[in-house]
Amino acid sequence: MPVISRLISIVFRVAQIVCGAVVAGIIGHYLAQYSGDAWPEARWIYTEVVAGLSILLGLIWLIPFSSGFFSWPFDVIISLAWFAAFGILVNAIHKLSCGSIWHWGGLYRNNTCSRWKAAEAFSFISAIVWLASALVGLWFTFRVRKESTAPTYGRRRFFGRSAV
Repeated sequence: MPVISRLISIVFRVAQIVCGAVVAGIIGHYLAQYSGDAWPEARWIYTEVVAGLSILLGLIWLIPFSSGFFSWPFDVIISLAWFAAFGILVNAIHKLSCGSIWHWGGLYRNNTCSRWKAAEAFSFISAIVWLASALVGLWFTFRVRKESTAPTYGRRRFFGRSAV
């Protein structure tokens, strides 16, 4: 069973890196072109920072060690940060009059609305994937804890007390 949880964790980490890279690319493109007041720029910089942290932590925790499963509190924090970034993007897209925020069809077109909706969609997907990764880590943590408290019979551990 640990092999399945490790494979799921690797798939989640790769998805986190991909989603972070897509959002960072789209928002970075708009930051490079933007010349206006500082408030929308601060929101986009926040989204860029969350995307950058997501890419960095996804790469670090992609290395398949069991200690990566114990990072689930950080996964929850990054997930909440992605939900906040999603809210920022939803607030920004209302000013563009691009339709419903949940209508993600037509993302393949090369216009402003489709790029913003792609950034919005990938930020939401990233938040869900980080939350799912936290749940896998939480499950692994408590499964390992439950197995370690089970009584062991047979050979004693190194420097353990002898029954004799």
